[in-house]
Amino acid sequence: MEDRLGEVPAQAQAEVQRNLQQLETQIAEANRRLASSAGEGGANFVQNAILGPLRDKRAAALQRIQIAFQRTGAQAPAGLQGLATCTVQDDGTGNDNGDQGNGDQNNGDQNTGDQNNGDQNTGDQNNGDQNTGDQNNNGDQNTGDQNNGDQNTGDQNNNGDQNTGNQNNGNQNNGGATGQITCPAVADRLNQIPARAQAEVQRNLQLLETQLAEANRRLASSAGQGGANFVQNAILGPLRDKRVATLQRIQIAFQRAGAQAPAGLQTLATCELRNPGGGGNNGNDGNNGNDGNDGGDGNNGNDGGDGNDGGDGEQARGPVPEDFVDIRTVRPNVNVARTGRNGSRGTFSVDCGRNERRIFNSDNVIVAPGVSNGAQHTHDYVGNVSTNNQSTNESLLAAGTTCRNGDKSTHYWPVIRALGQQEFDANQRGGGLDLNVGKILTPAQVQITFKGNPTAKVVAAPQFLRIITGNARVGGADPNAGWTCTGFENRELTDKYPLCPRGSRLVRVFNFQSCWDGQNIDSANHRTHVTFPQADGSCPQGFQPIPALEHRLVYNVPQGPNFAVDGFPEELHKPITDHSDFINLMNQQQMQQVVNCINSGRRCR
Repeated sequence: MEDRLGEVPAQAQAEVQRNLQQLETQIAEANRRLASSAGEGGANFVQNAILGPLRDKRAAALQRIQIAFQRTGAQAPAGLQGLATCTVQDDGTGNDNGDQGNGDQNNGDQNTGDQNNGDQNTGDQNNGDQNTGDQNNNGDQNTGDQNNGDQNTGDQNNNGDQNTGNQNNGNQNNGGATGQITCPAVADRLNQIPARAQAEVQRNLQLLETQLAEANRRLASSAGQGGANFVQNAILGPLRDKRVATLQRIQIAFQRAGAQAPAGLQTLATCELRNPGGGGNNGNDGNNGNDGNDGGDGNNGNDGGDGNDGGDGEQARGPVPEDFVDIRTVRPNVNVARTGRNGSRGTFSVDCGRNERRIFNSDNVIVAPGVSNGAQHTHDYVGNVSTNNQSTNESLLAAGTTCRNGDKSTHYWPVIRALGQQEFDANQRGGGLDLNVGKILTPAQVQITFKGNPTAKVVAAPQFLRIITGNARVGGADPNAGWTCTGFENRELTDKYPLCPRGSRLVRVFNFQSCWDGQNIDSANHRTHVTFPQADGSCPQGFQPIPALEHRLVYNVPQGPNFAVDGFPEELHKPITDHSDFINLMNQQQMQQVVNCINSGRRCR
């Protein structure tokens, strides 16, 4: 692979190396699955369950390598997508299965020009993470690369907790009557299609029909094949991945025509197997993927019980009781590095209010600029009053602020909701239409504090620096949620919500990355230009300490497991997806005040 890349630009090195390593990891995992599945499936098992998904993952990784080159202004290496398809060398085990041409998988999803630009234009809106792919890398979500290596895409989106085991039985075993795969309708969600987008949209709508027809043909021809998860792994999982890419291209077609992309298309990616006769599939309708936990289609039986009703007729997909824990049962676990002789001990606090003005939107200008509802969940905003998907550095500088010292920086995070109560956005994108339901709670306190570094003096952070801490995707890179309760702040949780005793209030703590690469105000994945200090508090080589931002948010929440953080609909409101965002708009004089205060050991406001 490396010999096809030529000279890698310095700014692209880290991202390229990460994806080269991911390619190695993918092939190793595929070989492990090949060995463990010997003797399973029919004539096309290896192609459908291993090689096809592997190709899709490789296509995504190769796509990200191309994008890494392009973002530095360099020409992307030619022909990388031709390296996506792998083959099995027949070693006599019977696992070759012949069909190595990848005909089923190479359906246009990965090799179009639209796909190359899709990752750059949409970022986290899938995700991804954006990303998020992967809030993490602007493209993982388009091919399933982010959705668990085994292609159990339905499992990943339902996270197991919500389905209480149903996902892995019934419709996964194609041992009897074949049933039929059905998918959510897409055309009726598009409204008016711009004239410039008509041809591309119609092409992809037709492709969705072709993909579904092909999946049903494979379902019929594979009756009686495979093990417990054959249908999910070999048919439904790959089908969902193809639909994700196709729906992505439809969104991009709207955006290229200057129109607003239709909301919620990615929630239509997951299809399900319906088998009215029940033979071999146990009638497990509705448990597969995004639609299974809807609570409103009457097909889900067991699924609805774990959700919390938002009061608007839509069932909130999560959280579940297992997502909560009594904070009194958690042992102290917060460790703070001691500040040494050369460290910086001061603090600088900024009062920007508690979002009393109720400034909300479901955009994310850092990871999805120009994309309406790019976050698919609602953010609280303090500081800059104008922040939305259309914001530019210039527009932010021209806007007002809620910060008393005149700092125009932007601070935003997902809202917390009291479940079972109504809110203004119950029928809006980012709210109820994206399964974020319940009454939005205004924080009782918002504390924004800049701190020093335990081992060194801090330097000024650049204007327009962007930092995201935490990850909106379950399994994404660098989760950094911090959940605790007043009176118990020597213990924090990342993957559980704390249940606070009476008299104690819920606290969210976000400690932002405070080591800067000295050059960039952002990076391709919005992460590599900043990082966290090492265990001793020092910054890694090549990074320098900047004022360490902390958001501390305090809430009065209902007693019991009756609150949740907003998130992407498929992330089930898991507490680990909590995150916060910052854009530095301080001018040079304001930033220097912060630096001087911290380095001189004072406490300033």
